[in-house]
Amino acid sequence: MSDEISLHTLPSGLRVVHRYCNSPVEYCGVAVNVGSRDEAVEHYGLAHFVEHTIFKGTQRRRSWHIINRMEAVGGELNAYTTKEETVLYSVFPHGNLNRAVDLISDLVISSQFPVAEIDREREVVADEINSYLDSPSEAVFDDFEDLIFAGSELGHNILGTTDKIAGFTSQVCRDYLSSHYNAANMVFFYMGSTRCDKVLRSVESHFASLPAADTPRNRVAPVEVTPFDIRRDIDTHQAHTIVGARLPGMYSPMRYPISLLSNILGGPGMNSLLNVALRERRGLVYTVEATTAMFTDAGALMIYFGCDPDDLKKCRKWVNNTIDSLANNKLSPRALEAAKKQYLGQLAVASENRDQMALAIGRSVLYHNRVASPGETRQLIADITADDLLQAAQLIASTNCSTLTLG
Repeated sequence: MSDEISLHTLPSGLRVVHRYCNSPVEYCGVAVNVGSRDEAVEHYGLAHFVEHTIFKGTQRRRSWHIINRMEAVGGELNAYTTKEETVLYSVFPHGNLNRAVDLISDLVISSQFPVAEIDREREVVADEINSYLDSPSEAVFDDFEDLIFAGSELGHNILGTTDKIAGFTSQVCRDYLSSHYNAANMVFFYMGSTRCDKVLRSVESHFASLPAADTPRNRVAPVEVTPFDIRRDIDTHQAHTIVGARLPGMYSPMRYPISLLSNILGGPGMNSLLNVALRERRGLVYTVEATTAMFTDAGALMIYFGCDPDDLKKCRKWVNNTIDSLANNKLSPRALEAAKKQYLGQLAVASENRDQMALAIGRSVLYHNRVASPGETRQLIADITADDLLQAAQLIASTNCSTLTLG
């Protein structure tokens, strides 16, 4: 895959990022700087609900025409919502660029949210909410974030509640779209073998009527909270636990040391410290993982494990011991180089996932107004020192950690 990336700004203010790759498959879409943290209390779940119902009808197309437009040529149309962004994109065989750009622009600019269609979709989203609530291994993450990000809208569940979504009308959805889906708040991304000038002409033509003005977002940085230790009894045979701590956000220079630390503790490798300590040596858990949530103004590292309730105390002890060992002792040069080598190898393997690569360039421009080259990222990881990693580990020392258990 070529690393030829170019960034352009159209007269409307819409940013366009183009990445050339010699492939029979193309990717394009929009990344919008709005998510669940931008919702008013009475509209919890609206960002996700709009993402679902944006496919249900425009001024030019009914829902069947929308879902069939890319499927008819073997392509796909997808979307997702996070706490700070919404992404709408298509994957399609080469030669269908105008078809995809025309469709995505129509959805972004002209969606109507027909009453009958959104009433049907309301039931689908309600089922998604209920299914999620029935999965404590997933729900514990949102409950933990709600506690650790108290005082801001970063905590609440992206899906909202059935009571909230019951009040979302067509007009509420249209108002949300017109307020947030605009040129100043959006990036169009493309990856494929179509020339950049052709992509730019297509985007400029189809997005010509996209509103330019942005609606300010009232994002409040969460305050620091006192570490908590909470257990909530639920009807489940496992104790689902998160141990975690607040971290700086995505613009912090500690971003890469934190990512490496998370990988050492509970990354996908079977040799991660916590997998070895809790599963391989002691058989206490089936799954243990460490993840980071990095937002624009705050972050968190979260360690999840599910265990028999009788083993909860032992699991927590080993998690705390493992964290504190890293917070109190520098890694040896050999161990540090091995950790970096493994992490860089995992990133190289992940880079073969073209879907994620296309989405990543959109997100990168949305938040950083640039795309770091693979070489630049590799160098930032290679430059991590034992002192950097020690500093990152001290942020999550057990005395700084909070714990939430469901079960």
